[in-house]
Order: sequence, then structure tokens, then C-alpha cells
Amino acid sequence: MIILGYILVLFVGMVLGLLGGGGSILIVPILVYLMKISPILATTYSLFIVALASSIATIANYKNQYVQVKLAFIFAIPSLIAVYLVRRYLIPNLPDILFTFQGLSLTKDSGIMILFAFMLLISGFSMLKNRSMQGTSSYNTKNISYNYSFITIQGAVVGTFTGILGAGGGFLIVPTLVTVMKLPMKLAVGTSLMIITLKSSLGFIGDIQANQNIDWSFLLMFSGLTIVGIFIGLYTSNFLSNKVLKRYFAWLTILIGIIIFFKEFI
Repeated sequence: MIILGYILVLFVGMVLGLLGGGGSILIVPILVYLMKISPILATTYSLFIVALASSIATIANYKNQYVQVKLAFIFAIPSLIAVYLVRRYLIPNLPDILFTFQGLSLTKDSGIMILFAFMLLISGFSMLKNRSMQGTSSYNTKNISYNYSFITIQGAVVGTFTGILGAGGGFLIVPTLVTVMKLPMKLAVGTSLMIITLKSSLGFIGDIQANQNIDWSFLLMFSGLTIVGIFIGLYTSNFLSNKVLKRYFAWLTILIGIIIFFKEFI
């Protein structure tokens, strides 16, 4: 099972390289169910891996002028605050038993994985829905109109989910940038990756300050496999159809979400 975990994290990196995002949402299930790591520590590791992988993709997108830096920072500020507060104060103080109903108890670990299953389902269906979402064809950064109140609320919501689950939240950020801010898809993806890099990094810092017990040798090796997978994905993207891959990966994400949901309940 551990060997399978290493193979799958290489696959996650390939998905990140092929699609530019989305694959990192599978890191936590791999760490929990295959590597036998507690959900809380798995979200910590996921934040580090997501930040590292997203930073590499952000650099590549910035060189291609697919990052709207000002918008990224405006969105990131409330998200950074939310994710830091969640990782620094909420997660360390969650009770082991969240609640008990008619003799049945929901533990902190199970609660996180059930919420994660819901996010996997939302992410999968979002990827299927957004196949036809292209954004505006004409775009001028000088004409952008910032809806500060909406961006603040959306950033805080995404930051909260990232803090709890350790996932990047690109499936929530990209539709907002396309539909509300009217960004082209490529610019929305590049800007989203920068936002994810910033908030995942700060969330991981919050964990360090909360004295989370981190196995650095394991984390760096696991992250290294992800990076190798990213470069493999970047190379093979020249020969494969991203649209077809995204559709199959979306259904895989939905299937894993259903499996986690039933496993935790049953």
C-alpha cells in the first residue's frame, strides 16, 4: 500500500503538470488511506506540497504573462488571514470527538475526511461543468473592475476550506475569476495558482507555529516525487488532449469522494 502511495503521488504530479491544477486534492486521501498518516498531519503535508507545486506552476505562468498579480494579492489577503487563523488556532484546538448523537460519535479525523469527500465531489463536478467555461475573449487589465466586497468574502471562504482540508481550492477560485472578474481561462488559472501558493505557504507556517510534528525527510521525498511527476506531465502534455484527461480525472475525483464518504460512514 505504501508503494502504491508513492506511485499515486507521482500520478498526482503528472496531473498537475498536464492540467495545471486539480491533482493536489488527492494528496490527503493518499496520505491518510495508503501512507497511514493522521488526517490532521496529512493536511499539513498537503499544504506544503501544494505550495511547492503551485509555486513552480506560477513561475511558468508568470513568464508567459498569465498571472494578474494585483488581483492575486487582493484575493489572497482575506484568504491568507483565514487560512492562517484556521491552521494556527482552530485545527489545534478541535476536540477529538466533535459531537455525539444517539450513541454515535463523530471524531475529528472522520469529520475532516467526510468534509474532504464533499469537496472532492464538488471539485469533480466543477471540473466537468467548467469544460465549456472559456472566459472573455478580449481582456484589458486597465479596464478591470474590482468587486472588493465579493473578493473579500470569496477569499475568506476559500481560505477557510484550505485551512481545514489542506487543498488549494482552485476549483473555487477559477470560476470566480472567470465569471465575476471576466478573466480569460488561462489568466484565471495562472492567477489562481499564485493565490494558492501564497495561502498554502502561510497555512503551513501556521502549522509550524502550532508545533505540528513534521517528518521532514518523508515530506521532502514525497514532495520530490510530486515535482518529478509535474515535469513528466509537462512533457507528456504535448502529446495528450487536456480536455479528455480533465474529464476522466473529474470522474476519478468523484469516485474517490464517494468511496471516502461511505468508508467513513459505514
